[in-house]
Amino acid sequence: MDFSFFGELLEEEREITPEVTEGYRNLWVAAEAADGTLPPSTLEAIGQAREIANQIGVYVWASLLGDGVEPLAQQLIAYGADRVLVADSPSLAEYQPEVYVKILADLVGQHRPEMLLMPATSLGNDLAPRLAQRLNTGLISHCLKLTLDMSERLLLGTCPALGGEVYHTFACPQARPQMATLEPGYFRIPSADPYRSGEVKRVDLDLGGVTGRLSWLEREASVELPPVPLSRAKIVVSAGRGMGDAEGFALVQRLAEVLGAALVGSRGAFDEGWIPEDRIVGVGGQFIAPDLYIACGLSGDIYHYFGVQSARCIVAINPDENAPIMKVAHMAVVGDARQVIPAMLNALGR
Repeated sequence: MDFSFFGELLEEEREITPEVTEGYRNLWVAAEAADGTLPPSTLEAIGQAREIANQIGVYVWASLLGDGVEPLAQQLIAYGADRVLVADSPSLAEYQPEVYVKILADLVGQHRPEMLLMPATSLGNDLAPRLAQRLNTGLISHCLKLTLDMSERLLLGTCPALGGEVYHTFACPQARPQMATLEPGYFRIPSADPYRSGEVKRVDLDLGGVTGRLSWLEREASVELPPVPLSRAKIVVSAGRGMGDAEGFALVQRLAEVLGAALVGSRGAFDEGWIPEDRIVGVGGQFIAPDLYIACGLSGDIYHYFGVQSARCIVAINPDENAPIMKVAHMAVVGDARQVIPAMLNALGR
């Protein structure tokens, strides 16, 4: 009998195996440094990368570009990176798109990450599409959530559309690496572990005649930033009819100012004319998920609670210990908010 076809099958296997072993691997974060520190957006990206890497069994690598940034590499390891590639040079002190794209594209071409995450900051929003074009891959921009399709090993990014009225989930099934930018404030910052071990490697720069074309004229120019959207507010102070009158509501306003918090209220506060309609929280209003929610003088019925149930910590101030908000609060202060808030302001002042 002729068994020559076995040889053909073996040849096919030998041809396929190198392609598999040389495939894309590991998960990367293009970290940013600002004024000698790691901004929260970079730490959020590291934390999200760590979660995904644990699911698919790969390492988290980070690239760090700038001038005098090498000491920050150990912080990236503490927050979840396994290996940090550092390009530290005075020539990288200012962001230059052509230079940054050249360095990152060379690193990606050399090490071939499977996925590449970047913060959707001003720098990231400019750099990410340029890098994706250079790498001839896709980019999922402004992700509010990342998940995985484990069957296809695909990164799924959920992004807002039409001003947040609808959300779409995208994937990049063919080109590699799979790239995504993460909207700051929507992802958890991991806890630092100073005992984590990792590798820091300084990379040699080969710019190949590439020079930056931007001229930085003024770094400290004053810019009036738009207000933080309520959906992204970290601290929210809320008022209800229990504040009594405009004088009582003024105390809530002062508390919000001192805490740097967003000011909202119940429908009762809107009916009293203390807040605009777009600041009503609950069913028929806004749904929020702050780190801290302070409810002053509101009962917090089920319709209101639906709007704040995703808050990490709810503090309720109400004279009625049986008020609905007191039963769901993480910390309940039984007392008149008009007396409690001045004491809080005095303590915050100290």
